[in-house]
Amino acid sequence: MKDFLKTKIFKVLLGMAVLMCAFMLHAAYTDGIAIFAQQVLGAVTYPFQKITSEISAGVTGLLQGHLRTEQLQEENEQLKEEIRQMQDQMIDYESLKNENQLYKKFLDIKEENPDFEFCPAMVIGRDANSQFGSFIIDKGTMQGVSKRDPVITSDGLVGVIEEVGLTYSRVITIYDPGLNVGTYVSRTRDTGIVVGSIDLAQEGQCKMTYLPRDSGAAIGDMILTSGGNVFPKGLKVGTIKEIRQEDHGVSLYAVVEPFADIYDTKDVFVITSFQGQGIAVDEDLMSETPAPDESASQQASEASSSEAGQ
Repeated sequence: MKDFLKTKIFKVLLGMAVLMCAFMLHAAYTDGIAIFAQQVLGAVTYPFQKITSEISAGVTGLLQGHLRTEQLQEENEQLKEEIRQMQDQMIDYESLKNENQLYKKFLDIKEENPDFEFCPAMVIGRDANSQFGSFIIDKGTMQGVSKRDPVITSDGLVGVIEEVGLTYSRVITIYDPGLNVGTYVSRTRDTGIVVGSIDLAQEGQCKMTYLPRDSGAAIGDMILTSGGNVFPKGLKVGTIKEIRQEDHGVSLYAVVEPFADIYDTKDVFVITSFQGQGIAVDEDLMSETPAPDESASQQASEASSSEAGQ
């Protein structure tokens, strides 16, 4: 024990004790003991307070982030709904705009042809297997559409109803070789039959056959329907692009470019009724086939007789 009291460690501890006692006595006289205790307590509790504060801030941040995420999701859904409503409004606007344009054209045609009854229709499908532009429309028997009804646009003749269902119909066009349309040249009054051709259909054209050899028809002349039990008179068909001679040499034919944009048309009118429609209709025919020009028939007959004689 005596040896320890002589060591430097003891002396150091003793000095610190003396200094502590002196400091405490000084604090007691200066009311600083409380401050000292607070400082000691603060030094001990500060790390814990700091950790607690950081944890609290982290939890608060997570909660605020979660709440903000939910708020953003709600705002996002609200914006999506507003966009959907605006899209619906745009669709309605475009539909009304198209309908107004369609009915304006309808009224123009109706003024020119007061005896016509129409059914406006929209093209809803194209026949991928057809090389003659046939298509499906969204009107059928429930809307008064019948087989053989003519189909037109405001520009001119498109074709005829070939097949009809309750709410749809299939249209074959004037590019189809199976459809014959009685026509005449508006300037010269020469008559003939507009019919489709495989080669011409690929170029967006058809032909008017049975033109007499002495026909005065020329490039640029307008072709109109001559009238009958399937097609009314005076429907615009197209213009002559070229005059050619038939292979048999008896008559001529004209290459015709239709007025209607058949391959790209989107809206059409079905003529469901007109004066003279359906009179003397042959149930086996899909198209009207008026008699060809008399001079052409006579020349064809003479040519046949001459060949038989040879």
